Amino acid sequence: MSPAQGGFEQWLQDTVERTGAVLDELLPPIEDAGPARLHEAMRYAVLGPGKRVRAALVHAAGEASHMPGVAAGAQELALDGAAAAVELIHAYSLIHDDLPCMDNDDMRRGRPTVHRQFDDEALAMLAGDALQPLAFDCLAQMPIAPALIVQAVQLLARAAGSDGMVGGQAIDCASVGQPLPIEALQRMHRMKTGALLEASVLLGGVVAGASSTVRTGLETYASAMGLAFQVVDDILDVTADSATLGKTAGKDAAQGKPTYVSIMGLDGSRELLLNLREAAHGALLPLGPSACRLRELADYIIGRTH
Repeated sequence: MSPAQGGFEQWLQDTVERTGAVLDELLPPIEDAGPARLHEAMRYAVLGPGKRVRAALVHAAGEASHMPGVAAGAQELALDGAAAAVELIHAYSLIHDDLPCMDNDDMRRGRPTVHRQFDDEALAMLAGDALQPLAFDCLAQMPIAPALIVQAVQLLARAAGSDGMVGGQAIDCASVGQPLPIEALQRMHRMKTGALLEASVLLGGVVAGASSTVRTGLETYASAMGLAFQVVDDILDVTADSATLGKTAGKDAAQGKPTYVSIMGLDGSRELLLNLREAAHGALLPLGPSACRLRELADYIIGRTH
């Protein structure tokens, strides 16, 4: 849906529903001949409530990058695949992040975490493991040029690996109770949280065949929003309650984890957030009206309450 065809809230809702339908079709059915309980855990993790911010970023970046002459139908299908892939990687990361060996959380998005719901840590770990290859299978089936598929696979693999999300999580685990300078904290969160958010934006650009000028704008925007998302999380961890967050509030402070709030204070964190919003909006100026949804998403991410 283009900006002229509806407001942001409707566009976002349509994107959430569309992505949910794509994921429902991609995930193995519980009634399949395979391991039914594993498939049930996979579906529980992926199809539960969620904002689908990463999927929305894929579609918004694709909208901002669309090249004249490219078949809109094929591009939408490719964007669906990329959006589903980042949501699968995100879901796997949350399953593992909630395990007792990591953050040991009982609640996620207002309901029991996977290992609590199924009372089986091994099953939860395997469900996360199974979602990873499924994500890359989604990318491999996108109806775009093979060279673009290779770019997309490399982009997501690097964002999810030791130089990205997993590496950031390793640093996070090693930093509990340790003082971190702000530069080290930013590096950790650019890897742990920012890498997948940035990949979502850049995947949308790759799939839509973005020009070099557009890609430059997307990269700057993605970098700012990847960091902003974590700053908001840190602020909400100390200002919101568990019912609003849908997960345990105040846990970072209780575990002695370094956060933007613990290092910069609440006011300093909010000032950083405003600077990041300004940087994100500024990066989109050369893209013109086609970047409307990316601008709106920046405001939505920064203004969220959970």
